[in-house]
Amino acid sequence: MKEWLARHRIAAGIAAIVVVVLAGAGYVVYAAVDGRSGTAAGTAAPTAGNLLFIEQDDGRNRVEQVRASDPGGPRTATSLECQRVYSAAGTTVCLRLAGVGPSYEAAVLDAGGKVVRTVGLAGIPNRARVSASGHIVAWTTFVTGDSYSVPGGFSTRTGVLDLRSGELVETLEDFTATVNGNVFTPADRNFWGVTVAADDRTFYATMAAQNRTWLVKGDLVTKTLHDIHQDAECPSLSPDGSRIAYKKRVSRLGPWQVAVLDLRTNTERILPGTTGIDDQSVWLDDNTLAYARTPQNGEKTSILSVPADGSAPPVVLIPNASSPVPLRL
Repeated sequence: MKEWLARHRIAAGIAAIVVVVLAGAGYVVYAAVDGRSGTAAGTAAPTAGNLLFIEQDDGRNRVEQVRASDPGGPRTATSLECQRVYSAAGTTVCLRLAGVGPSYEAAVLDAGGKVVRTVGLAGIPNRARVSASGHIVAWTTFVTGDSYSVPGGFSTRTGVLDLRSGELVETLEDFTATVNGNVFTPADRNFWGVTVAADDRTFYATMAAQNRTWLVKGDLVTKTLHDIHQDAECPSLSPDGSRIAYKKRVSRLGPWQVAVLDLRTNTERILPGTTGIDDQSVWLDDNTLAYARTPQNGEKTSILSVPADGSAPPVVLIPNASSPVPLRL
């Protein structure tokens, strides 16, 4: 009898383990399927002339699009659900859930919506970019920490993928960095917020170390980078390559505002009324920026637009949305 009870308990234990494993597998399948298929009617691939974004209405992170000329008009769902998204020249990168944990991945899709490459991510998705040609894909994740509130109090990982060669740079920390002409190798060095120039070689990013931040200019071929400006985070290069928009603190631990640096004159302009940004801005055109405003007073994140010359205050472009992406014609 004792032997029978023992065998019965073992069998019950095995059955319970099987149920747990199958339930976990079911979750993975559900996450893989549900997280990668649109739920709204009328799904469509990202279309040139539209503005792509992630809806924040119900927390599903569905990627939708709207006509750039009518941002308040009807929305159309795509087939994606992403924590962060960007698209250019038919290449889309979707930073998304990949399984239990949770774990995340960068999924790269072609113009037809086919996944052509996936890269496992260390940490929580934070920034994503695709070069104007569609050849270079970049992303940033939080590895530890969950905000930039204390410089040096977090850790990021920034990767770059060249779709032409297939070369993957897993972290910019492997690049040779210089500050004031001297090699710079502090242990707390972090990078985030890549933006790539038209040559698909030159890039700009944020480097942080020793409680300071720099705007750095890098070279993807020589794998080097150097400082060009201080106190600049999450840069975004204008379509004509003449200016860089970024977020800039109004005090050491205070909120950020949007600033624009003219690379020809090294003149910086702070855009009034933009306090509350915690995003990597995008250029809707050579004269207008868009960014996601940090939620305040229980509100959800919304996308705002603002003239790049600071001639007018920002206005809400798309409510309850984040990760704006202009799909250029």
